[in-house]
Order: sequence, then C-alpha cells, then structure tokens
Amino acid sequence: MLKKLKIDHEFQSKIPPLTFHERNQLETNILEEGRILHPLIVWNGIIVDGHTRYAILRQHPEIQYTILEKDFANRHEAIIWICKNQLGRRNLTPEQRNYVLGKQYEAEKLSRGGAHPRSVAPPSEAPIAQNEQLKGTGSATCDRIAAEYGVSRSTVLRAETFAKSVDVAEEAVPGTRQAILSGKLKTTDKAISAIAKAPQEERPALVQQLYQPKPDKPMRRTPKGAAAAQYKAIEEISAKMEQPAGPLEQSDILAELEDALRLMISRWNTCLAHNPDHRSACQAGIRRLAE
Repeated sequence: MLKKLKIDHEFQSKIPPLTFHERNQLETNILEEGRILHPLIVWNGIIVDGHTRYAILRQHPEIQYTILEKDFANRHEAIIWICKNQLGRRNLTPEQRNYVLGKQYEAEKLSRGGAHPRSVAPPSEAPIAQNEQLKGTGSATCDRIAAEYGVSRSTVLRAETFAKSVDVAEEAVPGTRQAILSGKLKTTDKAISAIAKAPQEERPALVQQLYQPKPDKPMRRTPKGAAAAQYKAIEEISAKMEQPAGPLEQSDILAELEDALRLMISRWNTCLAHNPDHRSACQAGIRRLAE
C-alpha cells in the first residue's frame, strides 16, 4: 500500500516543512516507538497530511503505520482541509500563518465559485486582486474566514495577496517560498507584491535583490536637549499622578518593575517584528542607552 501512495506537490506546498532538528526528532521518536502514532491522511491515493512521516516510512519500511482515507469533493476542498489543519498548529511562523490563511481563502473562493478542480491558473497568471467572477462569493467567504480566526477581513485579503505573491516569487526563483516562510529571508509585503506585479522576465532579478544584505541605516539620535525636555515633561506628568500614601511593600515594588519590564519587552518585540531591517541598529541603540 505504501508504494501506491502519491505526493501532490500543490498539496505539499501548503504544509510548512519541519526544520532539520524537528525532522530528526520525529524520526527518533518513530524508531523508538516502532510505529507511527498518527495516521497518514490520504485522498484518492494522494497524501494530504503526513509527508514527512511518509518519507521516514520509505527509509524504514518495517515501521507500522495506519492510513486514514478522507473524502473530498474536489482538490479545493482538500486544500481547505490542509490549511485549516495547519492553522490549528501553534508553531507556525507569522509568514507561514499568513501564507496558509491566504491559500485557504483562495481555495474556498474557488470551491464555492464552481470552478473546475483543475482550472486554477498558475501563480504567474493568477491576478493579485480578487477574481471579478468570484467577488460576491469571495466577500461572504472573506467575512466568514475572518470571524473563524478572529482577524479582520483586511487581514484575510492581505494574506491572499501575500500568498499569491510568494508563489510568484517561488516560480521565479525556486526555494524562495521556503526561505520567506521559514523567516530566513526577511522582506516586506510591499517588496513581495512588487515582484508579482512586475513583468515575468523581470521577476528573477527582483527576487535576487531580496537576498542581497541590506546595510544598516544610521540611527537618528534625538538631540540631547530635546531628549532632556521630553524626560522632564514625563517626570512632571508622573509627579502629578496619584501616588501611594505610605511606603510600598517589596512585592508591590517588584510588581511595578515587572509590569514595566513586560511593557518594554512587548514594545521591543512589536517594533522589531514590523521593522526587521532595523534590528541591528536598534540593538546598538539599546546598548548606547545602557552605557
């Protein structure tokens, strides 16, 4: 039965691959157990989930395994299931989550729009904006998916654009999708979208530009006089705020400091998550502040 199973690369591309360490750990666990605990999910002989487990089985055919056959009406329904299954994981990078969310929305529009299972245009020909033919269906679908995952409809629309743009970049330079989704290649939605909008012959060069190291921009330092004035204003506001009538307990002081530390870490992570190109400059600035 194992030899009859097939891999569909479109299905596989919707599943973020394990890291080298995760893959080795999974293989170790399987060999120790002597069997695969989770079944391979299959549709019409095609693997829907369990590609890594399947690869390990090919290397160790003595391992026991089970197969769970799924019944989908078409390829789009299979992709929807894959995306939902992946979005239920907690270890996705923001890029992976964004990509899978976009692919689910794309598949649901196609599934509910009555498109033929094989009539999906290749990424290089697929429009970045919503398909005019599916606008009515897409709007309701977008709202439902947004409610399902607790995000805004604009987040879903941006995710679709991001996913299609990443696929275009992958076509131009194979391996780019994995580099972006794993976080190894730091870029912006704007840069990725620009590649998708460019003529096909220009895309490989634009993708290669993403791989070029970006020089750190010099950090703009606030003039000492202006910084001093800002600190003084903050101190004056703080002094006017209600203060405890008596001395604080040690636990209260530590709680105050802990809250301040959490806020600082949260702001730091938020700033760097949205501005990865400035990480080195920001770290240098923090070191200067600590001196």
